[in-house]
Amino acid sequence: MIEPNTNASNGDTLGGFGNGFEADDAPVRPRVVVLISGSGSNLQALLEAQEHDELGGDVVAVISNKADAYGLVRAREAGVDAVVLPHDEYENREHYDGALIKVIERHEPDLIVLAGFMRILSPIFVQRFFGRLMNIHPSLLPAWPGLDTHRKVLEAGEKEHGASVHFVTEELDGGPVAIQAVANVLEGDDEASLKERVHTREHLIYPIAVRWFLEGRLTLDGEVAKLDGHSLPVGGLRLSHADVEEELSDELPEGEED
Repeated sequence: MIEPNTNASNGDTLGGFGNGFEADDAPVRPRVVVLISGSGSNLQALLEAQEHDELGGDVVAVISNKADAYGLVRAREAGVDAVVLPHDEYENREHYDGALIKVIERHEPDLIVLAGFMRILSPIFVQRFFGRLMNIHPSLLPAWPGLDTHRKVLEAGEKEHGASVHFVTEELDGGPVAIQAVANVLEGDDEASLKERVHTREHLIYPIAVRWFLEGRLTLDGEVAKLDGHSLPVGGLRLSHADVEEELSDELPEGEED
């Protein structure tokens, strides 16, 4: 066993071995790549969690299929590599996804996060990153997969709506759910007001799920999401409307109300 040299002539250990080199003891932080198509409000929630050292890793790149996506501005302002890969420059979905895989892998991510990435992913893409590909969806999955969830919930007269973070599989919005948060549908709600309430849930639970994954607590075992080694139910860990309101009120500055 090599013992550290604590008797260097200049009094320094120089990395603990007196070899003239400073050892790099800084732990390697997990790396996240985020895919977007638009505003990037969920991206912003992740960046803010990272800024407060609450994400468990670093967003190292943001990739968009649209050059005018405002999320690219958010990335640049945060000092994160912002990449545009327009889908309309490729012959088909498979060719685009092949190029996207190459761009992602240059950044060596531990996790790929979809944050409003408005494309259906090909099977080859999903399988390439299976188990480390995560999405957020504006409904309490498995209810209401697909688009226009706020309108559909209102038209159906539902009393509850919400958001779900799930692993991505080849089934659209069908992957195992890690966590979801309920938003009550209130009297007088329209699509805009309900969408805003659901967004607050998305911004709360996405950083939580990402941190769980980066800390090794959240995993995908076949078709089952597990937290701390325990299988999660179909809807994942579920935060009630009251739970969420309490969490959100705790985040407000003292004396300020939502």
